[in-house]
Amino acid sequence: MAFDEQLAERARAILQRLTIHDEKRMFGGLCFMVNGNMCCGISGDELMLRVGPEAYEATLALPHARKMDFTGKPMRGFVTVDAEGFESDAELETWLELALRFASSLPPK
Repeated sequence: MAFDEQLAERARAILQRLTIHDEKRMFGGLCFMVNGNMCCGISGDELMLRVGPEAYEATLALPHARKMDFTGKPMRGFVTVDAEGFESDAELETWLELALRFASSLPPK
C-alpha cells in the first residue's frame, strides 16, 4: 500500500522541529523512528501511532482512533488515526506528541 506523501511531509516537518528521527519503509508505508524505535508511521492516508501499553486504552477513547490491525489481530500499544482526526497541523502535532512520548521513553537500539 502506498502512503500519502503530503501527510508524510506534514509529519516530517513537525517531527524535525520536535526531535531527531529516521525514516524507514515498513508495513507498506512509511515509519518514523526515534533512537531506533518505531514512533509513528503513515499507511495510506492514515496515521499509525505507537503509544505503548499504558496509554493505549486512553488513546483508543479519543475521536478518530482505533486499534491498529494489519493481520486480523490488533497490536496492543499501537493505534490508527483516521485522516479526519488530523486535518490541521495542530491536530497532527498532538497525535505525534503521544507517540513521541512513548518512543522517547524507550532505550536506544
